[in-house]
Amino acid sequence: MHPLQTIAVRAARAAGDTIMRATENMDKVKTDVKGRNDFVTDIDKRAEERIIETIQKTHPNHAFLGEESGEHLSENSDNDVVWIIDPIDGTTNFIRGMPHFCVSIAAQVKGKIEVAVVYDPVREELFTASRGNGAQLNGKRIRVSQARELQQTLLATGFPFRSVEQFDEYMTAFSKLYPKCSDMRRAGSAALDLAYVAAGRFDGFWEYGLKWWDIAAGSLLVSEAGGIVSDLKGNPNFKNGESILAANPKIFKAILNTLK
Repeated sequence: MHPLQTIAVRAARAAGDTIMRATENMDKVKTDVKGRNDFVTDIDKRAEERIIETIQKTHPNHAFLGEESGEHLSENSDNDVVWIIDPIDGTTNFIRGMPHFCVSIAAQVKGKIEVAVVYDPVREELFTASRGNGAQLNGKRIRVSQARELQQTLLATGFPFRSVEQFDEYMTAFSKLYPKCSDMRRAGSAALDLAYVAAGRFDGFWEYGLKWWDIAAGSLLVSEAGGIVSDLKGNPNFKNGESILAANPKIFKAILNTLK
């Protein structure tokens, strides 16, 4: 196992423990509004703190980009390594008591994602990947699906709830894709959607208006499981979050062709 992956797993499990303890007393969880349809709890913040503290025990000079605490850079930081953290991807689900959320951690080294961990503490499913070494679920190798025709596929998506200006563009894409696939799911956690594509549970995933911490870990899981990731125009530079498409190679091409 990649040494950074070992640390990422340890940090994800620590955050998962914090989250699951909180689910036992949800009436004590404090919720604030960050923006339109965008929520944060004290547990998000506490879980992110545990992740950073766990990593800093081994790498005190690494940099961080966290959804809740922002960017941690300093003159003493090793800015070649940046940990990209979403402590609870699916916060709305968590607040509502819906058991579908996860911890997402990626290690970016010199601009490339090298290690990824997506941990579902409810199901105790640990998705891991390191560049060039494949993707795993609880230690067992996973691969993207073998679906060849769009009409056979189960796709995942997410509404652009933070970016309402992209809603018309989203609905245009939806109206083209939905009639041609078998069905579509909107579960509320982009990181888990990407992990499920890597595991072959979904044949593809697409969404608009995401942040880098939503997709950094999941994108490596998909590529290491044999899939392709780009924006919805086929551009491999999807980091800006305007849109993302992840799928097995055959379905990836079919989706792009449908959206042209």
